[in-house]
Amino acid sequence: MRLLLYILLLICSQSLFSQEDFLAKQYFEDGAYDKAVVFYEKLVAKNPMRTDYGEGLIACYQQLEQYDKAEQFLLKAVEGQNIYPTMLIELGYNYTLQDLPEKATEYYNAALQKINENPNFGYGLGYRFQKYALLDYAIKAYSLAMEINPQLDYNFQKARIYGEQGNIEQMYDSYLKLISEGKASQANVLRNIDDFISSDAENPNNIKFKKVVLQNAQKNPDILWNELLSWLFVQQKQYKSAFSQEKAIYKRGGENSLQRLQGLGKMALEEQEIETAKEIFEYISQNSADAVMVLDAQLSLIDIDLLDADDKVLNKVQGKFDALLGVHGYEMETLQLQIAYANFLTFNKNTAEPAIEILRQSLELPLNNYGKSYIKSTLGDILVYDQKFNQALIYFSQIQKDLKNDVLGQEARFKVAQTSFYKGDFDWALTQLKVLRGSTSQLIANDAMQLSLLISDNSLEDSTQTALKKYARADFLAYQNKKKDAVGLLEDILQNHKGEKIEDEALMKQAQILTELKDYEKAEFNYLKIVEFYANDILADDANFALAELYRNILNLPEKAKAHYEKIIYNYQDSYYFPQARKNFRMLRGDSIN
Repeated sequence: MRLLLYILLLICSQSLFSQEDFLAKQYFEDGAYDKAVVFYEKLVAKNPMRTDYGEGLIACYQQLEQYDKAEQFLLKAVEGQNIYPTMLIELGYNYTLQDLPEKATEYYNAALQKINENPNFGYGLGYRFQKYALLDYAIKAYSLAMEINPQLDYNFQKARIYGEQGNIEQMYDSYLKLISEGKASQANVLRNIDDFISSDAENPNNIKFKKVVLQNAQKNPDILWNELLSWLFVQQKQYKSAFSQEKAIYKRGGENSLQRLQGLGKMALEEQEIETAKEIFEYISQNSADAVMVLDAQLSLIDIDLLDADDKVLNKVQGKFDALLGVHGYEMETLQLQIAYANFLTFNKNTAEPAIEILRQSLELPLNNYGKSYIKSTLGDILVYDQKFNQALIYFSQIQKDLKNDVLGQEARFKVAQTSFYKGDFDWALTQLKVLRGSTSQLIANDAMQLSLLISDNSLEDSTQTALKKYARADFLAYQNKKKDAVGLLEDILQNHKGEKIEDEALMKQAQILTELKDYEKAEFNYLKIVEFYANDILADDANFALAELYRNILNLPEKAKAHYEKIIYNYQDSYYFPQARKNFRMLRGDSIN
């Protein structure tokens, strides 16, 4: 009985302790320091060896400007025999807050002296000095520790401090030395340097970085310096200059380095640097000994041909595909060729039947689940194009079953919803979309939410779903690459269903298709109408972002682009586009981008 009572008391005591800990932290975070201090005083009394409680109590006293109480507590703490020397910094900082620099310096130097007793204190003291922006002292702490014990290495921390101090060139020197000596990974260092680099080649930090890299290259020629210059040129969107560096890397690094060139080519293509992208893919196709990589480059060149294709170009591309199939045939290693050809036949040549036959033939290859799903996904897309909706749904459902927790499986579920939407089965589409709104892929979740709201909003308002059926048909025509027909049907909605919920969706869809048709003036008009008249609706952030991208990438109106990115930053902070809008805004403003 006594044991049971003891256990109950112990549990109650532990529960009360946990509650006090929680309340102390919560009140502190809420800025209720007068309440937090009460609990921290109790916690410190019960647990005098817990430094986190002591530091919490000190912080409360300082926030309440009760510096005498903080001083009293700290003086008692530093008198102990086994004190951790960060308390000396805390005492010094308490004097700094009271504008007593001489006393503060006394204790900061006393903390540094502790490193002589144990150089392992260097990291904790350097970090604490950094916390209070005492950067010169932090450098001293790290340097002294390394001097006493050469096995310690705090150069990474020192490099970061140089950056915080604005000593940019020394920071670059330190970081690049770490990479060249193999003490830090290139990726980790570049993540830190990226904070100081802008997309503007004339930015002083960019110029300094280039200067430091070139100085290192002159002293010690190494492929590393080409890689760093290439990285810089990519940040500056100078893809042609990056290509020159990547060619030098390939000549010294061989076949393994061609993957870098492949990535650069795709990046240039995404950024509409078409000529440079073309040069890169031609270089890969002419120089690589890897047949699959050469094929991938040749398919990318075909993608470039199809950007502005007339009948003459389509016939030329047909010839290229025939030649590639003659070389590679139907093999597991070249699935990308079969898929690209099937898509070309369907979406460019409007001949779905031979495309379906090619992909069904590909499914007979000994593929794993991913390979089969890859083929089935494209086959489903083409069957949708050919209005064989039920057959497409079977393939998409098989992918869902085989790759249940994979992004490809979630994409297949979205395609089920989209196909059901095209065929007018809105209820089943909604059922699938509700599951996808919790998708691990933010893009899929965002698309699912928008399609779900489109269906539900326009089903409630109009029980006959007349406008929604027209919209689904227009969306399907756009999917079939019948863009002008889609624009016309959307115009019918805008003229005959004015004031209905679907109006902003029709404006948005029409604007997207008009952009693809290069009718930028009409697209701009639609986007502006959405941001002006539907600023509080779900598509407002999409319209602002699309308009900003139109101004930035196509119409070359950076100030207008900035204005619309800024609207997203300040008015739509929960938007899917928020991170990219903020990054693009800062880039246009000339900031360093992380």
